[in-house]
Amino acid sequence: MRVLVVEDHPKLATTVATVLRREGMAVDVAFDGDDALARASDTGYDVIVLDRNLPGMHGDDVCRALPAVGCQSRVLMLTAAATVDDLVDGLGLGADDYLAKPFDFPVLVARIRALARRTRPAVPPTLVHGKLRLDSAHRVVTKAGQPLALSPKEFTVLELLLSAQGAVVSSEELLERAWDENADPFSTAVKTTISRLRAKLGDPPVIETVAQAGYRI
Repeated sequence: MRVLVVEDHPKLATTVATVLRREGMAVDVAFDGDDALARASDTGYDVIVLDRNLPGMHGDDVCRALPAVGCQSRVLMLTAAATVDDLVDGLGLGADDYLAKPFDFPVLVARIRALARRTRPAVPPTLVHGKLRLDSAHRVVTKAGQPLALSPKEFTVLELLLSAQGAVVSSEELLERAWDENADPFSTAVKTTISRLRAKLGDPPVIETVAQAGYRI
């Protein structure tokens, strides 16, 4: 899952990004509205966590402008204001959800995951392929009932492949949706992660390489 965190307080932005990355999300950070809009127009984020009070372009204006730049991301608006009128205003601007500060991080994570499920065709919370079972809510993968120790990145890649329901997922898409903007597009990160996944999933092989196209399950 690819997430953009837009927050002008560096300490809070860094903390939120760290928490989300620990949950296996690929996270980019913007500190003002103009940068947020530029990033949203270039990258297909699943969810944008958008602070309302931003320097430069206000968060309200960013939210209004997102459809005009072709952005289809779900928007979770953050604000220090928590009145009913503020909630109504935020949703009226085009936000999909609204969370008042201060917030509990487990609530933030749960809401981001709920919004991400709406960005593409609905995917069941539990994905099953033969003896392989992935529980996205509890972040657990088992094979024949035995838990597998996967890294956050391995879990995310496996989730993307299972969600594709047999369709081929390209290396480029895996890199865009499972890694953040700091990932080198010419690196072997995807190939290495797939190799480690194959080793942990064992035999019979689960992940198939499709020449010049990508990977599928």
